Amino acid sequence: MDTIASLFSFITTPVSWVIVQFHSVYGKLFGPDTGWAWGLSIVSLVILIRICLIPLFVKQIKATRAMQTLQPEMKKIQERYKSDKQRQSEEMMKLYKESGTNPLSSCLPILAQSPFFFALYHVLNSIATGKEIGVIDGPLLESARKAHIFGAPLAAKFMDSADKVASLGATLTDVRVITAVMIILMSASQFFTQRQLMTKNVDTTVKTPFMQQQKMLMYVFPIMFAIFGINFPVGVLVYWLTTNVWTMGQQMFVIRRNPTPGSKAQAAFLERLQKQVTHHKKVRGRGNVNVIKAIVAKGRDRNEFERKFINGLTKAGLAAQADGTVVESESAVATETEDGATAAGAPRRQQPKRQSKAKRQSATAQGAAKQDGEEVTKTSLEKAQDQPEDAAPKAKPGGNTTGNKPGSGTRSKAKSGQQRKGQQRPKHPSSKK
Repeated sequence: MDTIASLFSFITTPVSWVIVQFHSVYGKLFGPDTGWAWGLSIVSLVILIRICLIPLFVKQIKATRAMQTLQPEMKKIQERYKSDKQRQSEEMMKLYKESGTNPLSSCLPILAQSPFFFALYHVLNSIATGKEIGVIDGPLLESARKAHIFGAPLAAKFMDSADKVASLGATLTDVRVITAVMIILMSASQFFTQRQLMTKNVDTTVKTPFMQQQKMLMYVFPIMFAIFGINFPVGVLVYWLTTNVWTMGQQMFVIRRNPTPGSKAQAAFLERLQKQVTHHKKVRGRGNVNVIKAIVAKGRDRNEFERKFINGLTKAGLAAQADGTVVESESAVATETEDGATAAGAPRRQQPKRQSKAKRQSATAQGAAKQDGEEVTKTSLEKAQDQPEDAAPKAKPGGNTTGNKPGSGTRSKAKSGQQRKGQQRPKHPSSKK
């Protein structure tokens, strides 16, 4: 560890200078030799570093989401070129280049913090051994060695011997209790931060290997912190606990204000936004306007939560516009856009109710009977129209005509009945005539 820390010795002077500047401020409030003055100086150093790293954190969020989106394509490439590792790597790099994604972007905040972390470790380790470092010399070194946080010196470690702890003016029990509590809090905050990312801010509609990797890291990182934490000085534990709490709060803010599409966090965010817009009848905030604008632009590509949001506005008599605003709509009429998608705020057309099998069979039978009756009527009318006027039956002396013989009506009805039944089957040649 000393070899690694010496590699970052170029930054130990700036880090020690920042700590001393904060110590001069807090020393006037709590006393120069107190643990509060030195502990808050370390906390302030963390806050200053994390504020400077906010742009990298934004890039990390974008890179993580881009990686989640590319996971299905990456899986296809792995399956297609499973026997050719070189071609697989080339296709992966091509995919990253086309999408503008850098896998290392998700590690930028951690990599950027590493020099400050090792520099702080080197500073605190020098304080523990009584060596001057950076701008911490003479009186400042003695003041830092006397500083205790809840009875534990800043430079003490969990694995230190009783004699070394006694030389710093503390007991081994106090040091181990304080360091154990801080290690537990540090590991728990890391676990909660990763779990929050996995359970709330991940697209649940896409199952990818990336999710499995994140789930594994959720358990690996806390264990690593617990193992390495026993060799960290109390001051470094303060630094790492503070940065974990900052990361957790920063991530909670991002998840609440800008969640991943398709995640549970997006469902909760759109539900809150819907209540706000419905109550005020307008969209407040530029960020909310951009969210609605993006949802409207998606059209048919909206996910389940986004469709529910649009439908909720429609039920409230509001229609989302392409510019991210909403207008009151008393009668929402479904209009089709150029790409065939229904415009925002238009109600869906109701589908006909499905009938039971018995009702469908009954309707079919009634329709067939009605059609047969219409065909019979039509046939009779056609025959009557086709019959010429001079073909009318002549009257016989008996006053009856050939067409009005007794029983002729009955025979006509019988013939009509035969016609309704359809064409008769021809007799077999072997049958008698």
